[in-house]
Amino acid sequence: MDNPLIIIEVIRVFAILAITFSVAMILTPVLTLFLYKYKIGKQIRADGDTPIFTALHMKKAGTPTMGGLLIWIIVPILAMFFWFLSVIFEGSLFGYINFLDRSQTYLPLGILVLAGIVGAVDDLMGVFRIGPKGGGLGIKERILLYTFVAVVGACWFYFKLGWDMIHVPGVGDFVIGLWYIPLFIFIIVATSFSLNETDGLDGLAGGTVLPAFGVFGVIAFAQGNTELAMFCAAIIGALLAFLWFNVHPARFYMGDTGSMALGVTVGVVAMLTNSFLILPIVCFILVIESLSVIIQLTSKKFRGKKVFRSAPIHHHFEAIGWPECKITMRFWIIAWVMASIGLVIGLLGMGN
Repeated sequence: MDNPLIIIEVIRVFAILAITFSVAMILTPVLTLFLYKYKIGKQIRADGDTPIFTALHMKKAGTPTMGGLLIWIIVPILAMFFWFLSVIFEGSLFGYINFLDRSQTYLPLGILVLAGIVGAVDDLMGVFRIGPKGGGLGIKERILLYTFVAVVGACWFYFKLGWDMIHVPGVGDFVIGLWYIPLFIFIIVATSFSLNETDGLDGLAGGTVLPAFGVFGVIAFAQGNTELAMFCAAIIGALLAFLWFNVHPARFYMGDTGSMALGVTVGVVAMLTNSFLILPIVCFILVIESLSVIIQLTSKKFRGKKVFRSAPIHHHFEAIGWPECKITMRFWIIAWVMASIGLVIGLLGMGN
């Protein structure tokens, strides 16, 4: 850290984190009033298909949802704001805070907003009881939407940026050609679905995806992609502010607009840093959550029996008597430990 240039780059990253956190904290009361005023509250299904979940969460009905707006609106607005100031006041300090970069942050910012808008539509359908059983989009419809967003990102990566190579930590780089497109789509759909399933307890989704952005931010910085690292820092700052109000008892919930935006974006950042192979380690909790859903559905279809009392797995632990805060805290601990392991593997394998 004796190099003053590196110190400046580090300051840039932490400065945007602090700024985003501060702005999000200030604007949260405004968002809360908006959600309460227009009664954009969470609807709990009581159709008999999920009796355990309904019994455990009926008390949360009416709590404002769509808190994820806080993240995917503030981050791009600040990005454009600091870019505008850096252009108007060329050569000023605003240039150091600007993290809008064509090669590094155009795509993740665009995908963040696109996925957030799609998720917001799903949330509103649920609030106003539109869709299958009045609960918004079903799993099949959501996966189709995830796929649509993923295809947009895959085409941008392959045709616009010319990406067709994957990096295997400790081994090296391999050109896979057109196979990069279906691989990209799978990664994005998987992360989106997984985070959506994880978003079920106060603070759970935000607290488990936050270290992932930290890991990929560090890797981006180590690769010399400071603007991408700043983007991850901005996400972290907004997420920290969100979690301040989302921890138990939550003032509002993330909603699909948040979980879809963050799920898609963490996958895109993993691909941008060419470190998607450590994604299952860095996002270990997300993997476990989605696997529990897949196992449960498969078992019910072919065996006629459930493996878990309720799925995703955090609801299983609720059903056997674990307090909500205990589940969240333990999942956070696991998420941070696994993210640390993934970071070590990612950094050690960068040069090979």
